[in-house]
Amino acid sequence: MNHKLLFSGLLTALLMSSCAPKHYQLKSVERSRITIDSRYDQNPDQAAVKFLEPYKRVNDSIMGPVLGQVAHNMHADRPESDLTNLLSDILIWAAKDYNEQPVMAVYNKGGIRADLTKGDVTYGDVLDVAPFENKICFTTLTGEKLMELFRQIAYRGGEGVSKGVELVIKMDGGKGELVSARLHGQEIDPQAEYRIATLNYVLEGNDGMPAFLDGTNSVRPEDASNNTRFLIMNYFREMQAKGIVVDAQVEGRIKVQE
Repeated sequence: MNHKLLFSGLLTALLMSSCAPKHYQLKSVERSRITIDSRYDQNPDQAAVKFLEPYKRVNDSIMGPVLGQVAHNMHADRPESDLTNLLSDILIWAAKDYNEQPVMAVYNKGGIRADLTKGDVTYGDVLDVAPFENKICFTTLTGEKLMELFRQIAYRGGEGVSKGVELVIKMDGGKGELVSARLHGQEIDPQAEYRIATLNYVLEGNDGMPAFLDGTNSVRPEDASNNTRFLIMNYFREMQAKGIVVDAQVEGRIKVQE
């Protein structure tokens, strides 16, 4: 019994000493950067290739199908860009399937996570561009609230807006101020109502556009098929069926005053 107690005491002391604070001191730090580029494709590890092959076939079968083509490289940028213009216009294009006729659309730049490269556009490419579960939705803003929205867009230095929006902003210290706003060639009527297409994330007032919180008669389709990635895919499929290569351009929807 005494031996057991002695062993137990020694074990407890050992554990306590192992948990006691250690006074270590950092003497130096070394680091290196490994560039991962095409050189690693020249001599692939054959065992790894063989292991990944069945998964690659499945992945390629899902991500590889071509949906359509783009005429040039497209990148999302502020105050305006070809890709933000394209995606905003796609929301307008898709509205017909919801019996909606919005006068404009807003697609937030923060929801665009990849570029499109000239040539074929695949399922995987669209998934990279729109990886979130954002869904199309519709709301109505008064002209007064629409001007508030335009001021918020100006403050952010621009967002994706559809054809027909004409904003002039001036920048100061990275923040923008709205100079003027027109929609389809007309001044904004503060008392009128404007139907707008956007994403549910934006409709909730996110990405610096809380004016959307004052929207009325909002429609929020919930089914997964309403996800923006599927709308984008459907758009490319239709253009491909018509033999059209998609070609969006920067066209002065949001101009920065010098």
